[in-house]
Amino acid sequence: MTRQTLSTAPAVAGAPSTTVAPEPAGAPIGFVEFVALVAALMSLAALGIDSMLPALPAMGRSLGVATENQRQFIITAFILGFGVAQLAHGPLADRYGRRAVLLWAIGGYVVANIACAVSASFTLLLAARVFGGAMVAATRVATVAIVRDCYHGRPMARVMSIAFMVFMVVPVMAPAFGQTVLLFANWRGIFWVVAGLSLGIWTWFFIRMPETLRPEARQPMSVARIWAGWKQTLGDRLSLGYTLASTSLMGALYGYLNSVQQIMFDTFDRPKLLAVMFAVTATLMAGANLTNARLVMRLGTRLISHSAVTMLVVLSAIHLAIALAGYETLVGFVVLQALTMGCFGLATSNFSSMAMENMGGIAGTASSVQGFTSITVGAVVGVVIGQAFNGTTAPLAAGFLICGLMSLLVVAITERFRLFRPA
Repeated sequence: MTRQTLSTAPAVAGAPSTTVAPEPAGAPIGFVEFVALVAALMSLAALGIDSMLPALPAMGRSLGVATENQRQFIITAFILGFGVAQLAHGPLADRYGRRAVLLWAIGGYVVANIACAVSASFTLLLAARVFGGAMVAATRVATVAIVRDCYHGRPMARVMSIAFMVFMVVPVMAPAFGQTVLLFANWRGIFWVVAGLSLGIWTWFFIRMPETLRPEARQPMSVARIWAGWKQTLGDRLSLGYTLASTSLMGALYGYLNSVQQIMFDTFDRPKLLAVMFAVTATLMAGANLTNARLVMRLGTRLISHSAVTMLVVLSAIHLAIALAGYETLVGFVVLQALTMGCFGLATSNFSSMAMENMGGIAGTASSVQGFTSITVGAVVGVVIGQAFNGTTAPLAAGFLICGLMSLLVVAITERFRLFRPA
């Protein structure tokens, strides 16, 4: 992959950045703590989604939600806020630094969860969820920018894989956490605890993580400069291609998040096994990312990710055939879905690294554009998949198959049909 050199001249407002940072020096704190803190920051968004799933029926009953499918909007509202706000967090992180943006945003996320906890209507809850998603979006944008400040290429893919592996603890624990809170309090208690955990991570970050954006690399805040950054991000073949490939897979993921509670509660009538389902799925994803962290330096991001998305398509096709034939069982669903999500983890962690490869000079802006695209468009696709729920697993399996095929096609076009290269 190409490497560019750094110009030390100050950035000019409105001029597109054609430079990237010099060879990164590595994490400013110990590697283990750095990865753990990155994972913790990324986990806040997952906690805001997964811990709510067991409480969706209770929220619906408490706030007078008419239909079960409408409860999905509690998840969708958060994801949409999370996606759209990234367009703002990126330029802010490039101008004022990663640290300042994250401290303000996590503080806002604490406030948003408190607002959710005291909401008296479904409309107010959705508004607070949008705000919470918008605030926690900074943990995706600025955190990826922090990692890019410190690493690039295969080392970045390794760091992201290890962080994702630690991050997978949250999907394992979050549904069980939500169910545990419901044993001692109503659904509002979940938001209070999330607010407290967010405050704890804010404190850890405040004490330990210095600024990683060099002063001379800060970008001016102007419409022209932001527009130039967007054009640079979307004009780069790797950035655009792998962002669109990730977008398609994210659509499948959000379809899963929208559907899984109803599948476990209604299709299989096993509501208490929702946490087990998440544990099995997240364990496979964590294992996949651990495998990626160990192999990516030797095999390369392309060979691993291209193989993973291909296997995702195969597994999804098998799953859909079983569902349509009427042979779906709970065990079969858990196994096939877990294997599919393991492939998802292998593909997306490497896609993210390749999309950021040439974006070092505008890491915050690039991360925001990539995140906005993959999450916002993915959320819309996820709504379509979720609203197609008909009491069976077929719509979810079909969603994964279609999204996987689209992702593979985009990757093939991006790589000019030279797939599976060890690069």
